[in-house]
Parts: sequence; C-alpha cells; structure tokens
Amino acid sequence: MSIRQQNLGSIVKPGFNPLGAQTTTLLYNLFSWGENLSGQLGLGNLTSYSSPKQVGSDTNWAIVNSSTNGESSASIKTTGTLWSWGRNQFGQLGLGDSGNYTKRSSPTQVGALTNWSYVSNGYYFSAAVKTDGTLWTWGRNLDGQLGLGNTTSYSSPKQVGALTAWLKVSGGFYAVLATKTNGTLWSWGRNDQGQLGLGNTTYYSSPKQIGALTNWSSANMAYLFSVAVKTDGTLWAWGRSNTGQLGLGNTTSYSSPKQVGALTTWLNVAGGYGHVLAVKTDGSIWSWGRNTNGQLGLNNTTNYSSPKQIGSLYIWLKIAAGFYNSASIKTDGTLWLWGKNTDGQLGLGNTTNYSSPKQLGSSTTWNAVSNGSSMTLALG
Repeated sequence: MSIRQQNLGSIVKPGFNPLGAQTTTLLYNLFSWGENLSGQLGLGNLTSYSSPKQVGSDTNWAIVNSSTNGESSASIKTTGTLWSWGRNQFGQLGLGDSGNYTKRSSPTQVGALTNWSYVSNGYYFSAAVKTDGTLWTWGRNLDGQLGLGNTTSYSSPKQVGALTAWLKVSGGFYAVLATKTNGTLWSWGRNDQGQLGLGNTTYYSSPKQIGALTNWSSANMAYLFSVAVKTDGTLWAWGRSNTGQLGLGNTTSYSSPKQVGALTTWLNVAGGYGHVLAVKTDGSIWSWGRNTNGQLGLNNTTNYSSPKQIGSLYIWLKIAAGFYNSASIKTDGTLWLWGKNTDGQLGLGNTTNYSSPKQLGSSTTWNAVSNGSSMTLALG
C-alpha cells in the first residue's frame, strides 16, 4: 500500500517522512477490526470485532499494512521504528522466533532501529525498506520470496543484496515486486502464473528486473498476478487472469506486462484475491475482476474483465484491496468499505456483505487503510 501524506484535518508537527526526508508529519491513531484469531488486530486479545477499535494510545503511526491472508500486521511509527503483531508460524513478524505458539496480540517492536521507511506483508513473510534505501525481508521462503538467493526461512530481517536504491516493496502470495529510486521495477519468488512479469514461469530467489524501463511509479503484487502504474499514467497488469483481474477484456494469463486500455490518467492501483481497484487523476474509482462477494462495489456480484467505474463521484483518493473486500478513502477524509463481511471486516457493526461502498462512521480524518483477508487496519 502506498502512503501519500496529506492533511485531512489532523494535528501536524515536524517529523518523519516515510520516504526518507524530514517534513511535516500528521499524527494518527491506529484502528483495527474484523477477525482476530491470531491477534492480528493488535488489541491484546483474540476477540474479533465488527467495528473499529483503537490499538493502544499512541498517536504517532505513519504506515500500516496487513497481510492478505497470513494473519499478521505491521506498522511504522513517525519515529522510524517498525512494529509487528499477529501470527508468527514462519517468523513473519521478524522477532527472532517462529512457531504456532509465538503469535503476538499487541504491537511488538522489531529490533531497535529507527530508520524504517516502508513495510509490506506478504503471505507468511514480510519485506521492508529503510531510509538508507536498503531492502530487508524475513519469514517463509519456500519459493525464494525473500530474495536472498536461497529458500531458507528467517525469523529476523535479512538484507537483500547490498544496494541502497530501493524505494517501495509489495509482498503478495509468495512473490514480491519492488521499485528502485531510478524508476526500475524488480520481482522475485513464485512465478507459476507469470506474476513476476519476466516472460516466463520460472521461480527466482533473487531480484530480477522487469524489462529495461525506468518509468514505473507504483506496483502491487496481488494473489498470483500483478498490477502497476507508470509515471506517464498508463496502467499495466500481468499474471493470472481467471476472473478477468488483469482488466484486459479476457481471462487469458500473461507472463509479461500488458497495458490496460490506452488511457494515461491512472494514479494508483491495488490488487486483491482476483480483483483490482484503481483511482484516476480525476478522482474517479474503478474496479474489475472477481466479484463473488460484491468486492467490486458495482452493486452486483458479476465478474468483469475490464475496468468499470464505481458510481459517478470524483473525490476518491486512496484504495485497498483485500481477500474478498475493498476500501477507499475520499479526499474529504471519509472511509468507505464494501464486499465480504462475514467476520466484520467492513467495520460497520454487523456481518452483512455489501456490494456498494458504505461509509464507516462520520469521521473525516482517515489517512490510510489496509485490508487483510478478514480484517482491516486504518490510520485516523
């Protein structure tokens, strides 16, 4: 999930910028809701909740991320410290231990460093970038998703190579996408559906560059497929497309990036378990792919293989795609959710599925949101 800092009415102070520079930082509380069998809500218990609950009392959370279906969470504070909690079967919390009985139900600091800038949770593993541009991974490594040149799992952060040019990273289902400061795009890990975008289905245990272009802006590794936006505003997708999640008008899988339409107005994109959300520069929101639980927000449960606009508003800003659910924050700071809700992951106080966006409360200070398989984290 990409975090773009923006004043939505919260207190501001000089401080930490997730991308590495000193700038104005907003003060946010951390909230969670939904399934909590492994303590992934960070509330100090294993109780599930269908409405938002504040995680502790700190107001200095800057970046938040929940794994798509690995039952773990991570966040970075404005101090640059990294925190994790939830399931830890394969050491995905980075705390130096692993196993079924090492879960944490409240945020626990990963080491003592204060220079973490970006974190992403994949399926039973994690990846993060420091302010010095180094890349670190930990957790399960069955398919080489840690990028360390082997398939050994690690329960504490390990540096990927020696480069200091990494910018952002996105962990998915046993595979990773990452961008460098020079605009290049890299991938590694599982590749049975061509989700690495390398023109083949070969697994790689170390980073491989996708093409030679230097104009990649943001990239998201989803469940067996990938989506990305370039600096020219074009949208690209590759990998599995059994439910039309590539947005190409068909259900054909591709092992190299394919442009979605011809528009140059895409701003950001997020992929889930067979579905995609995207925002354009005009503030409109679009979706496509799997829609069995109404996760496309189109007021139906029909799958679509090409982008469809959700409603007619032009005030959408940030997006998150989970397992069978979706979320978005508008420019007015309100938070909206839709899709599967059997565990209360929509935060609406019930377990009813919704096929169109529903506002969460009346707050106008939401700044970031991340969907897991059956739970949600948000800053507000």
